[in-house]
Amino acid sequence: MAAAQPKPTAGTARRLARGCWSAFWDYETPKVIVVKNRRLGVVYRAVQLLILLYFVWYVFIVQKGYQDSETGPESSVITKVKGITSSEHKVWDVEEYVKPPEGGSVFSIITRIEVTRLQTLGTCPESMRVNNATCDSDEDCVAGQLDMLGNVSAAGVRTGRCVPYYHGASQTCEVSAWCPVEDGASVSQFLGKMAPNFTILIKNSIHYPKFQFSKGNIENRKDGYLKRCTFHEVSDLYCPIFKLGFIVEQAGENFTELAHTGGVIGVIINWDCDLDLSPLKCNPKYSFRRLDPKHIPASSGYNFRFAKYYKVNGSTARTLIKAYGIRIDVIVHGQAGKFSLIPTIINLATALTSIGVGSFLCDWILLTFMNKNKIYSHKKFDKVCTPRHSSGSWPVTLAFVLGQAPPPPCPGSAEPGWAGRPQDKGPSQALAALPPQPRPTFTPSEQMVDAPEQSAGPELCASKHSQQDPALMDPRGLAQL
Repeated sequence: MAAAQPKPTAGTARRLARGCWSAFWDYETPKVIVVKNRRLGVVYRAVQLLILLYFVWYVFIVQKGYQDSETGPESSVITKVKGITSSEHKVWDVEEYVKPPEGGSVFSIITRIEVTRLQTLGTCPESMRVNNATCDSDEDCVAGQLDMLGNVSAAGVRTGRCVPYYHGASQTCEVSAWCPVEDGASVSQFLGKMAPNFTILIKNSIHYPKFQFSKGNIENRKDGYLKRCTFHEVSDLYCPIFKLGFIVEQAGENFTELAHTGGVIGVIINWDCDLDLSPLKCNPKYSFRRLDPKHIPASSGYNFRFAKYYKVNGSTARTLIKAYGIRIDVIVHGQAGKFSLIPTIINLATALTSIGVGSFLCDWILLTFMNKNKIYSHKKFDKVCTPRHSSGSWPVTLAFVLGQAPPPPCPGSAEPGWAGRPQDKGPSQALAALPPQPRPTFTPSEQMVDAPEQSAGPELCASKHSQQDPALMDPRGLAQL
């Protein structure tokens, strides 16, 4: 049978707690050991170089870690569209094809319409594009049923009758709504023939409240400059007048295709400003891209409906227009930075601290993978305890702490215990009194790492704490004292 394990007693717990409490107040200090290993030295310097390059190039040069920054400037956008176009039946001006007309950061330019004229309240066949709209008899149509996902322009309540469709031999359920429905009598008109030449003025001003910095994207000139210029990234950066065809082209789209199906184009204005430089260096950067996913048919394109109401023979009628167009979203963002002492100090301290990662990595390699890693561990970690028997005077204690032999007493002192000891005599007498001691020998490969741990003065709490320093046993070392 296995021997019974002794149960922990209250005394053992107290000793454990006392040991933990005592260890809590221990002080740790680094110990410098030079290891002559070329490969390990290359790893150490390479890690330090990589860390230094990261902080100098990326943190301080690319990210400007010495600056205080502010993102998301306060911004205002005012837009204005100019131009005329024509369809098969009429000429269109800005008041008709721009929605809404207020000139905000989001607006639409109509490029194609489907018009359903003279709609009045009544009963008519439902569109065949609505699910379950076709029928063979009245039993297929439930009276009072409302299809909320049906024809948006003429959603109505079914009457329970199955009636012939507008054209052909098909039949659909009859609804009470604005009739005729859009699918039955709409006429398509294309407005995009002259639309690429529409001009769009985008006035933008930004403000960074943290740095009290403001700027706009229009050059302050009084010679009628804006009346004769269009945007160019190099020569006319501060003339924010864009042609619609230029915007679509920069977004990588085909204008004719986009005008038929509609779409959303983003005009992105980026203000990245280094306020340590002149304000003239803070310039807007424009980019253009399509925002709606054109490769997904269910969510691509852009259209909306609106109606114009009027009276016909005393009854209300309307013209329903389903408009396809190019929606322009003006998006403004940016970041400003200026030198500040606090982020500079924080990043410098982080860089200096991170350089110590090289030491940590090399220590891990030494303690884990290198030959004689146990010897290195024994050399690196020492535990120094206070002397068990303190001397009677502070010079003796100081000599033990400094790792030297006890100094001789001052002349004329009669301190007991010093008489007859070798230390009380002169150097020549000390050499004669002490028996000769053999000098320790070292092989060249063990001089840096393989020498056994020595102790002098204070005790080393290790397995070989009883060993003495050869310097203390060497007569020449005593003579130097």
